[in-house]
Amino acid sequence: MGMAEGGGDASAAASEMKLEFTPTWIVAAVCSLIVFISLVVERLLHRLGKVLKRKNQKPLFEALQKVKEELMLLGFISLLLTVFQGAIQRICIPKGWTLHMLPCKKEEPDDAHGAAAEAHFQAAFSAGLFGGRRLLSESGSGAAHCLIKGKVPLLSLEAIHQLHIFIFVLAITHVAFSVLTILLGGAKIHQWKHWEDSIQKQITGDGTAPKQVTHVHQFEFIRDRFRGIGAISVIISWLHSFVKQFFGSVTKSDYTTMRLGFIMTHCKGNPKFDFHKYMIRALEADFKKVVGISWYLWVFVVIFMLLNVNGWHTYFWIAFIPLILLLALGTKLEHVITQLAQEVAEKHTAIEGDLVVKPSDDHFWFHRPQIVLYLIHFILFQNAFEIAFFFWIFTTYGYNSCIMDHVCFIVPRLVIGVTIQLLCSYSTLPLYAIVTQMGSYFKKAIFDEHVQEGLVGWAEKVKKRKGLRIGNGLATSDAQNETTRKVELPKMFVQTTPSMEEGRSGSTGEIASRPAT
Repeated sequence: MGMAEGGGDASAAASEMKLEFTPTWIVAAVCSLIVFISLVVERLLHRLGKVLKRKNQKPLFEALQKVKEELMLLGFISLLLTVFQGAIQRICIPKGWTLHMLPCKKEEPDDAHGAAAEAHFQAAFSAGLFGGRRLLSESGSGAAHCLIKGKVPLLSLEAIHQLHIFIFVLAITHVAFSVLTILLGGAKIHQWKHWEDSIQKQITGDGTAPKQVTHVHQFEFIRDRFRGIGAISVIISWLHSFVKQFFGSVTKSDYTTMRLGFIMTHCKGNPKFDFHKYMIRALEADFKKVVGISWYLWVFVVIFMLLNVNGWHTYFWIAFIPLILLLALGTKLEHVITQLAQEVAEKHTAIEGDLVVKPSDDHFWFHRPQIVLYLIHFILFQNAFEIAFFFWIFTTYGYNSCIMDHVCFIVPRLVIGVTIQLLCSYSTLPLYAIVTQMGSYFKKAIFDEHVQEGLVGWAEKVKKRKGLRIGNGLATSDAQNETTRKVELPKMFVQTTPSMEEGRSGSTGEIASRPAT
């Protein structure tokens, strides 16, 4: 009788939690609060976007749009989880399937109390968890449906709810860490501005140094970077590059030499080209790629969650992946600078005038400087994943949870995470900003924004006009030759529109240099 009364009370409590039994003032108050918070966030983002547009910060404005896209994706994921949680609950699997690849070791009850414990767990599971925690849908129906068949639900509502929260925390943490990295790295790069200013003041005439012969080893850049010729020297240069990333990763002689190499290769006719301003614009343009979460990063999330098995300490070992990649990346970027010095020192004994290095894609992995940006993107995301997972477990299950793992595994993960964040911000990102300019191509940031838009618009109009003439049968060989001459300058932009990511140095270099100051 008592059990019947208890069941009746539980049923009444469950009924009272339905929307039709909830006071209207509670529903209205909760809805008002949610709508108010959403509108405040939306207005703040909108106001920030207007400020960036007013200050002509188009790359940062595009990055903000990328953040909005990520928030929209999160909303869509939330909607899918909410709509389909009932369907997921009704997917039943044998109980034996749930005993493998567990994040925590399940304690098996002994035979004497096994049946009673299991019955008690099932009753609490369906009446307590699913009856007391609705989570936006009918609760307990999926569990009862599976229990009748002697099976268990594929995923409980509690698990769906926690998964929902984790995805949101991961995305927010990644965006926050990316912004923090760009802010700290940008602050480091802005310290180089006084180098640019001092160089600009020293430039006179055509910007070239007096034609005096200087021994190659008298240049500070060569003394700091060149380690000799031979197998032993190669090993020493790599070790030097590894250590160099931790202190003084870029010196004034490095900046001056790479700046001159870029100008002499891509815009020789403009010695007063503001290399620092160009570098900042290029970094801001790359930021919108770093702040997003690409599809392949979501694949890594799924793989990492799959491998989170009790006893494997997966997240401890995974924490070393971004650290190793970051150290390898920093070493490689430092070694690119060393290779520039090596090329000059091996070919010349003395140099007349300035020391000029030659940028080339051959210095980078697979001859693609863009790979560096993808690696930084992955490193930042993986580090954000580690930190987000830690705080999610800590706030959800507590410090003593079995998912949290032992202290000897937790502390190193946190130390590695902080180390990666600081090293990437103050060393690797500034290195990326300047060293990737030593490729065979220049980036579209070499042009001012209005020039970029003008060239793209001009190229599109010429392309469209040419297509209309050919379609109407009015094109002649003379007209085609004239059009070809007109399109000669922005040809590369037509081929890469709308992205207009890069341009090759050469005939366009001197023209490109004029609007890029």
